[in-house]
Amino acid sequence: MIKDALQYLIGLKETEVLEIDGHTYTTKRLEMVDEPSPAPLKTKTLTSLVDYLKSQVDVKASKHLIIHIVSPTCVSLQSELRKDKDRENYMLCEVLLPSNINYGRFMEVEQFNIMLQSSFVDTADRRKLLKVTGTITDKAVKEVGDDGVSQAVTIKTGVATVNDVLVPNPVILAPYRTFPEIEQPESAFIFRMQSGPTAALFEADGGAWRNEAMAKIKKYLQEELKTMSFIKIIS
Repeated sequence: MIKDALQYLIGLKETEVLEIDGHTYTTKRLEMVDEPSPAPLKTKTLTSLVDYLKSQVDVKASKHLIIHIVSPTCVSLQSELRKDKDRENYMLCEVLLPSNINYGRFMEVEQFNIMLQSSFVDTADRRKLLKVTGTITDKAVKEVGDDGVSQAVTIKTGVATVNDVLVPNPVILAPYRTFPEIEQPESAFIFRMQSGPTAALFEADGGAWRNEAMAKIKKYLQEELKTMSFIKIIS
């Protein structure tokens, strides 16, 4: 009780502001009262962001706004700095992506085919992979050469005939991995097969597709919001 009483009495002491070596100090700890901030709207598409801004239901053209492209799957809408050096967050867009895309893991060819058809854009290389994995026999996958890159598999070429064919590698594919309003970025993948048979894809572009996707998001928003000069788009 004595300790609490002493702390209370110290707290009643008037706060003093001191200047020491060019720095400002106070004799008591001060805490700033935070300004009220809106809870951000959470959406899944870029269209919702564009519609929200054009409606000007919450933010007017007199306010400067920032669209921050955080990643290929996340875009936020923020205000300029307030007096307390903080920002208001108006909207957060996070895209819904397919849950069955798996890289770097071998899977049965039936599961692999379903993943390709449901979660990848229809491209020439996707069709090549489906042709190989859709007609492969149960025979072992054979490696060709010693470089660990080229492979051959036995596939059905008719009702009762089989042939050995080279597996395409690398392949250029476009998985669904960013907002649907923009063209999905293509990138290189290493395609490998093992006995079973099983198949797998390994990313081979070092993540460069992310920069491409973010650039496409920025271009899309710039075009959709070109009449709204008070909005700055950064990525």
